[in-house]
Amino acid sequence: MSDKKIYQGFNSALIHGGIYGDPLTGAVNVPIYQTSTFEQENIGLGVKWEYSRTGNPTRAALEALIAELEHGQRGLAFGSGMAAITAVLSLFKSGDRILTSSNIYGGTFRVLDKVFKNFGITYENVDTSDAAAFEKAITPEVKAVLVESPANPLLTVTDLKQVAEIAHRHGLIAITDNTFMTPYLQKPLDFGFDIVVHSATKYLGGHSDLVAGLVVTKDKDLGDRLAFIQNSTGGVLGPFDSFLLIRGIRTLAVRMDRHVANAEKAAAWLSKNPEVSKVYYPGLKDFPGYEVNARQAKNGGAMMSFELTPDHDIKTFFSGLKLIALAESLGGVESLVCHPATMTHAAIPYEIRQRIGITDTLIRLSIGIEDIDDLLADLKQAIERSRI
Repeated sequence: MSDKKIYQGFNSALIHGGIYGDPLTGAVNVPIYQTSTFEQENIGLGVKWEYSRTGNPTRAALEALIAELEHGQRGLAFGSGMAAITAVLSLFKSGDRILTSSNIYGGTFRVLDKVFKNFGITYENVDTSDAAAFEKAITPEVKAVLVESPANPLLTVTDLKQVAEIAHRHGLIAITDNTFMTPYLQKPLDFGFDIVVHSATKYLGGHSDLVAGLVVTKDKDLGDRLAFIQNSTGGVLGPFDSFLLIRGIRTLAVRMDRHVANAEKAAAWLSKNPEVSKVYYPGLKDFPGYEVNARQAKNGGAMMSFELTPDHDIKTFFSGLKLIALAESLGGVESLVCHPATMTHAAIPYEIRQRIGITDTLIRLSIGIEDIDDLLADLKQAIERSRI
């Protein structure tokens, strides 16, 4: 927290939180310390900065900022969201088992299924929105639960407080990916979670111009363990991208307000469209999990998925969009659409996708901050064009 400013609000924390400015020059922005190493006066003196993998002042400012925003004790910045997830999963050892939400990001599934499985760390996908099913899946081998809420891509909502209480009752570490909601809309540590992970590439960066991952821990000990892993494995975020990410975070609240306002209108429009068979958006009052989400989050966020009625060709829909871009990722100022089955969740086997509801007709939509009338017009013409 800045020692020059007194504030209480989240918007003020976005601007002045973490390490504010540069006391050497008076610059209001933390400088980009574009250096690999730091000169030391003599051996054995115990310096603060020695090598930029271990620590860099620009990255340290970012790490302090995200820790403050998430109400955590320690923040850590990585070269990507998957590097952040990998570091967190490196807390565990052979024989340990991780429970995950039934629908999670395909990259998270892939690293568990194809990488950590080779080291004897196993996983099981469970419906964490069903507390009884989650608790029933806990065995002596289970050491952690990894939750997404709302989950990617079906926006399934998990009761964070309930899951954290169950996890701690059984001695598990509770981990959540808060990418979709950001600390502006939801603070999982306040509901008892131990670790929060972000693909900061998305809403925190906000401009589709960097790739980064962030981790925040609730207590210092867990943060120190992860800092050791971060330094040992080396997947750190560079100083220039750290600077860009701080800049992106400063406008998080104003961007998210616009994102959400557009998303609420888009979800309402889609839900009333007779050519749309289903809409997945936790901000709709008839969506399963709406009440739980309303208790733990500020609103429904800006991500949604939907399906067209069977008399539409999905490929024609995607190719027919003019303003909304067909692309991986989400959370940028521009609206993006993707086909989870062949893009973000292609790593998940077909049988599993079908079982959990990630169908071949599912469309995921990241609503940007454009004029909503233009976005709805683009959706309308693409839907009409895709009629069979």
